[in-house]
Amino acid sequence: MEQPAVNFTLLLFVLLVVTGLFWIAEKLHFLRRRRAAAESAAAALRSRRDELERQRITPDATLSDSSIAATRERLLRQPWWLEWTAGLFPVIAFVFLLRSFIAEPFKIPSGSMEPTLVPGDLILVNKFLYGLRLPLAHQRLTPGELPRRGDVIVFRLPKDPSIDYIKRIVGIPGDTVSYQNKQLVINGKAVPEKPDGQWFDPSSMQVYRQYTEDLDGVRHRILIDPQAPPYLLRSPDDFPHRDACHYDAQGFVCKVPPKMYFVMGDNRDDSLDSRYWGFVPRRNITGKAFFVWMNFGGLKYIGPIH
Repeated sequence: MEQPAVNFTLLLFVLLVVTGLFWIAEKLHFLRRRRAAAESAAAALRSRRDELERQRITPDATLSDSSIAATRERLLRQPWWLEWTAGLFPVIAFVFLLRSFIAEPFKIPSGSMEPTLVPGDLILVNKFLYGLRLPLAHQRLTPGELPRRGDVIVFRLPKDPSIDYIKRIVGIPGDTVSYQNKQLVINGKAVPEKPDGQWFDPSSMQVYRQYTEDLDGVRHRILIDPQAPPYLLRSPDDFPHRDACHYDAQGFVCKVPPKMYFVMGDNRDDSLDSRYWGFVPRRNITGKAFFVWMNFGGLKYIGPIH
């Protein structure tokens, strides 16, 4: 998810605080004042009706029970500015809690995870699997599970946490990850892969070779271009723990440091990933992508993420 992140969580938090203050003021002050005014008006109208009846004068329609009830309801009704503040607080609170602790939606903007995820995919990310985190502060509240090889994760880019990325974990802490001559090797064992037809990319109008890769039992498709160079048209950054990696003309070998993860895109020859900007600290991981819930370019993309 190679895009600058509009900090929607911060925006929601600000709205939550503002609407929450109006909601509290509504419960403790404004509602009580409207109730008092409504009861006073209703009592005055009933008193006037009773007085007219004692004088044997027939009250008009404005003093009927239904009219008095309508007057009371009108005085109890929230003004527009409270409807748009206190009235929205429960909805904003629900959305904030849902996005912060249960599942958060993201949109895929690029083809770095093709063919697993394509541009335009709207995905859901599990926010509690790896442990609940305090919104904005990103402090873990519960331990949760450890991320595993093969998991597709959304994370804050280490060199710029304002940007969200999505990649697949290929190396966990302690692993030795090698990718040379287009072959992924973990701890000295080649990750099995077999040809699986071709993939047509409508954005570039190109056809790529498609393979099925089996990463610790997680079977997923990847794209490999045998003619592409080992690296994109850029050299690796000077990232933290850069000395844990060795690069040569065929590829690289990296030893994953503690509490770090090595990630790659499924579109192996068109993905800026750990090969270029380094390891992902566990604290940067937002959650695990698990479902494509919509793609307006085609319903065939909807379904679980493998």
